[in-house]
Amino acid sequence: MIPKRFRPAFIAALTVALTSGSFLAYSASAGSGPEAADRAATDAFARVADEVLSRRSEALVEEQQGRRGAAPGSAKTAKAAMSSKFKKDEDTALSSLRSRKARLAELGEAYSGADTRVTVERATITGGRATVQLTEDTKLTYKKLRGDEPETTELRTRYELKLTSKKGGRWELDSVKSQENGPVAVNEPVAAKVNTVKDDGNQYPDGTPAATKYPATPKPKAKTGGAYDYNAMAKYAEKYWSNYNPQYRKFNGAGGDCTNFISQALKAGGWKAAPGSSSDYRNWWYDGSRQSDSWVGANEWAWFTLSNQRAANLANVYQMDVGDVMQVDFNKDGSKDHSMMVTYRSGNGMPYLTYHSTNTYRKSLASILASYPDARYFAYRT
Repeated sequence: MIPKRFRPAFIAALTVALTSGSFLAYSASAGSGPEAADRAATDAFARVADEVLSRRSEALVEEQQGRRGAAPGSAKTAKAAMSSKFKKDEDTALSSLRSRKARLAELGEAYSGADTRVTVERATITGGRATVQLTEDTKLTYKKLRGDEPETTELRTRYELKLTSKKGGRWELDSVKSQENGPVAVNEPVAAKVNTVKDDGNQYPDGTPAATKYPATPKPKAKTGGAYDYNAMAKYAEKYWSNYNPQYRKFNGAGGDCTNFISQALKAGGWKAAPGSSSDYRNWWYDGSRQSDSWVGANEWAWFTLSNQRAANLANVYQMDVGDVMQVDFNKDGSKDHSMMVTYRSGNGMPYLTYHSTNTYRKSLASILASYPDARYFAYRT
């Protein structure tokens, strides 16, 4: 056990922030308070967001193809009007994504195609400023380098755009900011910022960090006859990775939904409730209106899991199999920030993880390590 930092019940304390992009403007009336943007302005905002976010996805694609099947070289050029700062930041962002693509290649991963689509949820205009809330849905197709990769990885990310009205009825893009609490999506260029927490002086069953060297000594699970149904865990996670199960509450606005999500999947695979005080990490339960801290808290879940021997730490993250859980301490401050579950493992030993905040389907372990090479990782055999 090591000194453990205090965490509130609703954790996953990371805030992702990024700046990027540019924008083609549209005229709008300058009212005294927020006004809903009209259809023409909303469509213009959507085109700009689509252009910027699509270009980011395409930066990861090997031998970049134009988006949605276009011929090479026909991908959108920078037509969106951007502020000078945003343009500079976006050039840096695209460079960082190309570097990430190179790191992925070193780890044996590449993408053969990208499809990014955006949906504007809300757009308002106050004076000469516009605020746009939107959702990005991106599907990246894995290139079959080893032959046993899944077909795709998918993600859904919520963004807020800020724009300024310029002369001639043009809008200039000032910022694009993720509204998610979890790790950056593979096509997000900026690392997550993690809240620091104070050490409360107590000690908890914190577990042992896992190595990240590939390959690792195999440690396969028994697929049948055990106490838990790992395929049921994976099926649950892959069913509800983007469309949340209405039988459970969401915690996206209360620190993040990642641990709530893996708790649901573990329950679907046979984990039994451990009743008791909600604040005692040795208990684990959800009753429809309340839940234990360990159900929703990344640190509390780890303490429950290890103290109750529900799972044991693995020596290497590449030993994880379907139904196993990985947690990340992004800034190595002793406080775990994110939880995710393995829902597919290739024959060559690559785990693929599915999680909430940011909502993600079958993201390879390689891409997570490429985004956060300096983080501390914990792997649990469930």
